Amino acid sequence: MWSEKYRPKNLLEMIGNEEAKQSFVKWIAKWIKGTKPLLLVGPPGIGKTTMALLGAKQFGYDLISLNASDVRNKQRIQEILNPVLGNAGILGKIMIFVDEVDGIHGRSDFGGVAALVDILKEPTVPIILAANSDSSDKMKDIKKATTTIKMNPIPPRLLRFYLDTILQKEGASLKIGTMIKLVLDSRGDIRSILNSSQILVSGFEPQTEKSFETTDVESTINAFFKAKSKEEAMAILYSLRIDPQEKINAFYSSVITSSLSTKDMKEMLGIISEADMLYGKIMQEQQWRLLRYLDSILIRLYRKDVPIRYSQYNLPWPLITRLRWDGKAIKELEASLAKKMHVSRSTFATFYLPYLLTCTKNKTLLMDFNETENEIIQKEIAIIK
Repeated sequence: MWSEKYRPKNLLEMIGNEEAKQSFVKWIAKWIKGTKPLLLVGPPGIGKTTMALLGAKQFGYDLISLNASDVRNKQRIQEILNPVLGNAGILGKIMIFVDEVDGIHGRSDFGGVAALVDILKEPTVPIILAANSDSSDKMKDIKKATTTIKMNPIPPRLLRFYLDTILQKEGASLKIGTMIKLVLDSRGDIRSILNSSQILVSGFEPQTEKSFETTDVESTINAFFKAKSKEEAMAILYSLRIDPQEKINAFYSSVITSSLSTKDMKEMLGIISEADMLYGKIMQEQQWRLLRYLDSILIRLYRKDVPIRYSQYNLPWPLITRLRWDGKAIKELEASLAKKMHVSRSTFATFYLPYLLTCTKNKTLLMDFNETENEIIQKEIAIIK
């Protein structure tokens, strides 16, 4: 999709919101432990997520992305973030990004806001949050614990110039009236105007009423699996007007985290694989007309009364599992060896542990977290000697 193809490669390529970019760069460049987290506020599609991704990349951070569904529950926050925050030194330069943080509200909040605020008050790694609005009551505590940067919709004139540039690069054209309508309807949403323009240029426009179009991934995925018929599910699927890769990813993360039988899981992952292969062909060969078949594949995921609800994890499952299960063992190892060597845990983690991990990587030392403390210490002493 053009929204991906022409996604900025660095912060300088982002259009609009120059003051916001300057404030963002100043914050990330001067970040030290204890610096207030950052809250990016503005309507969808103007570059909040892109700014976080590019900032992390340019300043050498590994970004861990979450959204509202990941932080609504206190237990969920602790399961995901505590291992990361507790092992930040081991994992490298970590930055946490929480998107759609204003989506935590009402009965769906099971202690999530309070738990998140506690983390925001004592940050040990850079934390960026994004919200469409900061006016709700739930956002008051989050605003107090963060530094807010306001981002505005891209001005129509700048958006029109940007669209002209993209069309020239693609060797495509649209009537002036169509372009003006796209600019006005987008309300400053770059992603929206690029996706809409590409669909018009490719000659494909799904038969859905504009009033039924949505970019709310969570609600749409949940509604899809709650649909009472295949026809209803198809209408819901067509209404989700987001990047095709994001749509595929949303179904994958929701399916893989649900309680399904082995047979259903295998069938659904096969369908998602077909969709992903089709999208790969489209991207490789630039055959955008094939997009019309994507939803025809994804509709086969529909099962009446299937127990699937939206979930999104940007971390691969093997890494999440290792963080959860090995994190505790690593901390216990740090505590034991630091005590034996008469140094602090932070000193051990900073100077000693990287050496042990290097030895392990080079196969000069084999460590098993199930070994006894004395066995590990004896191995370590032998290596040091």
